Amino acid sequence: MTGAFLLIGGLHLFYTAIGSGQPLVYVHGNTGSSRWFSQVMDIPGFQTFALDLPNFGKSSPLEGDPDLHVYADYVGEFIEALHLKSPIVIGHSLGGGVAQSLAVRRPDLVSALVLVDSASPKGLITPRERYPFIEMMRKDRNLLSKALAATVPTLQDAVLFENLVDDAAAMAEKAWTGNAEALSAFDIEKRTTSFDKPVLVLWGRKDFIITESMAEDTARAYPQGRLEIVEGVGHSIIVENPGRFREIIANFAAKIVNKSEQEALCPR
Repeated sequence: MTGAFLLIGGLHLFYTAIGSGQPLVYVHGNTGSSRWFSQVMDIPGFQTFALDLPNFGKSSPLEGDPDLHVYADYVGEFIEALHLKSPIVIGHSLGGGVAQSLAVRRPDLVSALVLVDSASPKGLITPRERYPFIEMMRKDRNLLSKALAATVPTLQDAVLFENLVDDAAAMAEKAWTGNAEALSAFDIEKRTTSFDKPVLVLWGRKDFIITESMAEDTARAYPQGRLEIVEGVGHSIIVENPGRFREIIANFAAKIVNKSEQEALCPR
């Protein structure tokens, strides 16, 4: 697996890539990084990419305020810069909102979506009274560690977890409450029906951030949306049960590729 930087719009975006074949693009969530996907990069028959969004990980910070549509624009430019042909875009949490923004505004760049414990098309509202706690997490690594651990209750890899906490602590200062504001302002509810391509919504039964009803609403918002509930995990099957996640992605992606090949052979 290789890591590299790509200069896009004046910002250096870090990404990792592995494999060959139909491209898959992973988009991480709030306080996240490409490292969240380190255990699920190897999908046989596919070329997988995981990038650090601006404000996160090793990538440059945004000059302006956090905005899910702006994040999505960078993902779109990333796809175009690497000449990726119709990738399947897989977004987790905030990254699910970013993936949806890209899909409804640039459907030509996306062949299908996988939304993992994702923000809904109506965003995700964090009450203002929680903002001081968010700022406390920014300044207190121990508090941040406890909060992150609560979201992934079945994660067993202690070394990976500490690295994820390190990445969270490195997030741009303005992104802490800024991302909460961006998620609260996000709303593409009236545009989702325009994306008439496969959308798989994954939701962990133990997730206390995204509710089951939110996941159901997200799946219903898309003409080809489908909800799959994953037992025994919280807010991120990606790190809590990477083997199961790889299996789900491999099966879903193979169906997308097979359908595309059949349509190419038998055009309407």
